Amino acid sequence: MNSFDLDAWLGDRRGRIERLLAERAGGWRVGTPERLAEAMAYSLLGGGKRLRPVLALAAFEACGGLPDDEPVIRDYAVALESIHTYSLVHDDLPAMDDDDLRRGRPTCHKVFGEATAILAGDALLTEAFGLLADGPQQQRARLVALLARAAGATGMVGGQQLDLDMTGRRHGDDLPPLEAVETIHRAKTGALLAASVEGGAVAARASEERVASLRIYGEALGLAFQIADDILDVVGDPEQMGKRGRGDEAKGKPTYPALVGLDRARALARNARDRAVEALEGMGEAAAALHALADYAIDRVH
Repeated sequence: MNSFDLDAWLGDRRGRIERLLAERAGGWRVGTPERLAEAMAYSLLGGGKRLRPVLALAAFEACGGLPDDEPVIRDYAVALESIHTYSLVHDDLPAMDDDDLRRGRPTCHKVFGEATAILAGDALLTEAFGLLADGPQQQRARLVALLARAAGATGMVGGQQLDLDMTGRRHGDDLPPLEAVETIHRAKTGALLAASVEGGAVAARASEERVASLRIYGEALGLAFQIADDILDVVGDPEQMGKRGRGDEAKGKPTYPALVGLDRARALARNARDRAVEALEGMGEAAAALHALADYAIDRVH
């Protein structure tokens, strides 16, 4: 699998995703208040790695998804990115992380105002489920439930609350345990990443055994990716990241580098990557993209 060209593969899949997102955003122009539609499109089409829909496509392809199921995986990919974008819009708000930059541009609330940014996030979340549920049911009902769990109170939103609760606990006896930080990462970031991979398998009508193994892959990958993001916040180039560096440190957020140092954090990221790769055993060349994406998650910081 060393010959797999991840850059070419990513270029093709990201291009496909961008076209799907642009098509979806264009549909909001009809019947949506103009300022709200502009704020939604500004946030959704603002670039980024598109990792969640990319992972969904990779899992769908690895499981031999058929052309008849292409509409399902396309809608799932758009729904994933819409929910991820909504979470970023709300995360950037003054009441949350109070960030001025996202992906190298002013955040949504800086351009459209705080109230419209809140509504844009609300709309992106709601539109995601509307899109996914609109069509012959079969896999769609299961995907709606999967996505709701990953994004909701026991997943991403719950992780955001835990993150808020732990923010500021960085010094002395009040330092949170590593297990608490891992719980935050698994919920706030890992849940939606795991759902991306699991949902791709569901859309492809994979066996329950395969769905379960890809869920394990996604959970481990999500942890590796978030640890790498923690490291990048310390050592990354702000211009390349599209946001200011050391933001987590300034806000007193509990992170892996803050608790165990950069070297140990890198080792833990590698361990999580290795667990992800182990879950792909038996999938062969069909999982080449998933193997490469696991390496990509941590190559950014090694």
